[in-house]
Amino acid sequence: MQEILINNALHESRVAVMEDGVIQELRIERNAEASLVGNIYLGIVDKVLPGMQSAFVEIGLPRAGFLHVGDMRQSHQANGGNIPIEKLLHDGQVVLVQVSKDPIGTKGARLTTEISLAGRLLVYLPYTSHIGVSQKIEDGAERERLKEEIELLSQSCGTKEGGYIVRTSGEDAHQEDFLNDMKYLEKLWQNIEHKTHVMDSPALLYCDVSIEQKVLRDLFTEKTSKIIVDSRSVFNDLINFGQKFVPEACGVLELYEGERPLFDQYNLEKEMEAALSRRVDLKSGGYLIIDQTEAMTTIDVNTGAFVGRRDFSDTIYKTNLEATHAIARQLRLRNLGGIIIVDFIDMESKDHEDGVLAELRKAVLNDRNRISISEFTSLGLVQITRKRTRESLAHVLCETCPTCGGRGEIKTARTVCYEILREVLREHHQFDGAREFRILANQAVIDLFLDEESEALALLGDAIQKPITLSVEHEYQQEQYDVLVS
Repeated sequence: MQEILINNALHESRVAVMEDGVIQELRIERNAEASLVGNIYLGIVDKVLPGMQSAFVEIGLPRAGFLHVGDMRQSHQANGGNIPIEKLLHDGQVVLVQVSKDPIGTKGARLTTEISLAGRLLVYLPYTSHIGVSQKIEDGAERERLKEEIELLSQSCGTKEGGYIVRTSGEDAHQEDFLNDMKYLEKLWQNIEHKTHVMDSPALLYCDVSIEQKVLRDLFTEKTSKIIVDSRSVFNDLINFGQKFVPEACGVLELYEGERPLFDQYNLEKEMEAALSRRVDLKSGGYLIIDQTEAMTTIDVNTGAFVGRRDFSDTIYKTNLEATHAIARQLRLRNLGGIIIVDFIDMESKDHEDGVLAELRKAVLNDRNRISISEFTSLGLVQITRKRTRESLAHVLCETCPTCGGRGEIKTARTVCYEILREVLREHHQFDGAREFRILANQAVIDLFLDEESEALALLGDAIQKPITLSVEHEYQQEQYDVLVS
C-alpha cells in the first residue's frame, strides 16, 4: 500500500511517497525555487537560430527559454518532417509557450507550443483533435472503450475543439467525472485565451497547481491508504481542493498533530541524507556506487561482502538481481534523469543477462517518468534513459564544493608545495630586484615545508640567493596559496 506524507514549512514543501513502509519518491519545492513545469507564458522571440533549428524566447525569467522546432505544433508536416524554424518564427514575434522542463544548471527552461492542461482524469490538448489513453492502461479493450467514451463526450457535451488524453487515474472513472473534468479544463483554457488578448508580453498566463494539490491530482491512486499532512492550513486547502476535484481522496486525508516532526516520525531525514551518498548498500552485502555528472549518471554494481553459498556465477546473478530493485528505487528517490549507464557485474550466461534485464524492466514499472532500457552492450553495460523535467535531488539540496570545484578530490599538500616552489622561481626570474619572498599557505602545506620539504625549500633559497619566509593563513583551503614579493 501507498502512504504519502506532506511536510509544509514557511520556506518549502516536501512530499514523500512511501510504498510498503519504504520511501520511494521525494519531491521538494522551495518558495524561492518553485517548479515552472506546466506554466504557460506569453513570450517574445529573442533570437532565432536556424543552424540549431531553435529559438530563445523571453518569458520574464532570468534566462531565456529554449524552443526547438520539434516542440512546435505548427512545424509538423504530413510526411513526418518539420518546417524550418526560420519560416515559423522571427525576432520580436509574440508566441504562446508552455514550460516542459525546468531550468537545469546553466540551461534555460525548455519550452513547447504544444499546450496541454492537466486535470484529475484528463489532459486537455486545445490545439489538436487527438483522443488518446495513457500507456500505463495496458488492457486493449479498456483502452478502446475509454477512447470511444471520451470521443462521444467531447462531441456531445465537452469542448467544441481540442483533444484529450485519459490519465491513468481515469481507468475506472464514470462519465460524470469525465464531464466535470472537461468543463473545468474548458473554463481554464478560455481564461488563458482571454489573457493573451489583454496582457503585454512577456507575461505569465497560467501557473500550475501547488505541489500539495499535485499530490491529489497526480499521485493519489486506489492504492493510496493515507495522505498525512502536518499543516492545518494545507490540510484545509486540500480538503477544499479534493471536494471539488478528487472527492475520493478526502477519505484518506489525515492531519498530523504529533509533537515530533512528521519526517522524523517516519525516519525520513536519515533516508534523505543517505540519498545524497555515493554508496548504496544492498541487503546481501553488495553495494552500488552512483556518480552524477552533467552529461550522465553512472551506477556501478559490486558484490562487496556477498560471497554466496554456491558457485561464483550464482553469487553475481543474485547480486545483480537485487541491484535492479535498488536502482529502480534510487532513480525515483534521487530523481535521476537523462542518460544513466549501469555497469552490472559481468555475467557469462546469456540467460542471467536476460533475467537481470527482465527484473530491471519489472522494477521500474511504478516509475511515473518515461523510461527506456537498452539491451546489454558488448562491454556489459545497460543504458537507461529517464525523462527529466526537474532538477535531481542532489542538485536541489547541494551545490558544487568550493574546495574541489566538483572534482571530488583535492591536490595533496606535497603537490601544492611543489607548485609553490615553481611559482617562487617564476617570480624570481620576473622580479630581479626582489629582496624577499613570502609564502602564504594552508597549515598542512606550511607544516610540510617545515618538515619533509624543508631541504627543498632551503635549496631553492640558496639557488636564488634570497630569503624565503613562511606564513600560515588559517582561512586558506589546501590548494590556496600566495607568493608575496618585497
